Amino acid sequence: MQLEHHMSVPAPVDEVWTALLDPEKVAPCMPGATLTGVDGNTFTGTVKIKMGPVQLLYKGTGKFVETDEQARRAVMEAAAKDSRGNGTVNATFTITLIGDGDRTEGTVVTDLSITGKPAQFGRGMISDVGGKIIEQFTACLADKLGGPPAAPAPTPEAVTPAAPAAPAVAPVTPAPAAQPTEAAPLDLMQFARGSVLKRVGPAVAVGALLALIIYLVLRRRQG
Repeated sequence: MQLEHHMSVPAPVDEVWTALLDPEKVAPCMPGATLTGVDGNTFTGTVKIKMGPVQLLYKGTGKFVETDEQARRAVMEAAAKDSRGNGTVNATFTITLIGDGDRTEGTVVTDLSITGKPAQFGRGMISDVGGKIIEQFTACLADKLGGPPAAPAPTPEAVTPAAPAAPAVAPVTPAPAAQPTEAAPLDLMQFARGSVLKRVGPAVAVGALLALIIYLVLRRRQG
């Protein structure tokens, strides 16, 4: 299926373009995603998805297959598989950015193929959920790009000569490299709640009306 979403970031297009090509910067903004490795244009990661009481863990890879800096257009392919072998996701994302002063408008076109439990969501619901994920991603990216500038380094001041240095001490063993922080699961039901109510609401209303009619008929017969 093909989906199309729009994004608007309150930052210049050059900054947004640079950030989008940096997996380490944008991965924390994707709900449920954890970046586990980067090698040139290829990266690996995991995505946790929660569907009610069920949790799914997808492991996969992604790569930028096209980056046109002049046109501000990037194409990324991604493939992932559920760790229990219950489903797969294959997607191609085409992202196009347009600068508008201090803002950036973007279009994300997704060619998506999905199997397993998440496939039970229809195209309309998947599109709605995707739109909400894009909104959350955009807000996070805007927060990262709009953060306060780093504080300047302190200017060295003249100091009195220091006392003779103390005897050297044994070198401290460096701490092991920090492991990537795992993201909280992406709760599909939370993102889809509005869509579910929108689709189920009319049926609930009709059911309630029928129940009321049956109740009134039975009450008249008993009277």
